[in-house]
Amino acid sequence: MKIGVLGSGLMGKEAARDLAESEKVEAVGLADIDFGRAEKVCQQIGSKKVKPYRVDASNVKELESFMKNYDVIINALFYSFNEKVVNAAINTGVHSVDLGGHIGHITDKILTKTEEAKARNVTIIPDLGVAPGMINILAGYGASKLEKVRSIKLYVGGIPARPEPPLEYNHVFSMEGLFDHYTDPSLIIRNGKKMEVPSLSEVETIYFDKFGPLEAFHTSGGTSTLSHSFPNLETLEYKTIRYPGHRDKFQLLVDLNLTRKDYFVEVNGVKICPREVFLKVLEPIVDLKDKDDKIRSVVITGNGKFFCTGMDLSTKSQDQIEEFTKISSFYLLQSTDFQFFDQFK
Repeated sequence: MKIGVLGSGLMGKEAARDLAESEKVEAVGLADIDFGRAEKVCQQIGSKKVKPYRVDASNVKELESFMKNYDVIINALFYSFNEKVVNAAINTGVHSVDLGGHIGHITDKILTKTEEAKARNVTIIPDLGVAPGMINILAGYGASKLEKVRSIKLYVGGIPARPEPPLEYNHVFSMEGLFDHYTDPSLIIRNGKKMEVPSLSEVETIYFDKFGPLEAFHTSGGTSTLSHSFPNLETLEYKTIRYPGHRDKFQLLVDLNLTRKDYFVEVNGVKICPREVFLKVLEPIVDLKDKDDKIRSVVITGNGKFFCTGMDLSTKSQDQIEEFTKISSFYLLQSTDFQFFDQFK
């Protein structure tokens, strides 16, 4: 099988690395508008299977020319490209998976392509990252074990085991995407009705033995299509986990218009967007540096009557996991007589 990966950033790099280790994959094309970055990642992976390509995904002909050489495309680009990649997949007859970004109803737009995809015998899987993605699949699995589901609450966070000020956060995906998750409205179900609430709102404290007290707050995109899959829920919500105080710091930045795409100011006669400047300022502060390769393990724990299991995402040794721990998923489903709880660390 030949797999094409669009984007050689944090997600695309790891996707290519995993694919290179699969016996079922004969070739991996890693495409990026920055050929140098794609080439560097290929050198880091060190597999003859993986080759770099320069592709401008905003150019439809260029995008389709790359995609048609593969059986499946993994779209690890910024979510604003998701619809464009789906259209190219249908046009070229290639299966496609994206890593999520259900913001601005992008995934809803993709779902309108269902009949077109069926006609071309193409499989399209949107929102298949960690969140949305794995967390939603786990929620569906948990719900399948219950006779009746009343509530689905999802809690997810990638946080450093050794936090550093000022934000106590290292990014595990695009910071631009994080800004949008923090500012777009969050879709929830409350008292049986769909509604939107502000992101960064309704902060609650949760506790993990390894981390102590943490905070969780609404962010957009995480519920993905669960409101369609479980339309009769009384409660559905998704919250992001961070170290205490992180939310208040980011709320101030939002209030100062530093995260808005449509806000501009004039400095020395030059019109600039503070968001673009702020993203550049944050790069060295939130950079994972050499800690990104440590994100490898997911462990599900529970106690008493709670569900408990585990999952290893890598063949790497345990000492490689210590530097950085990713809380991948934690959710609670409630029925009249049963509770289902998963905690990933």
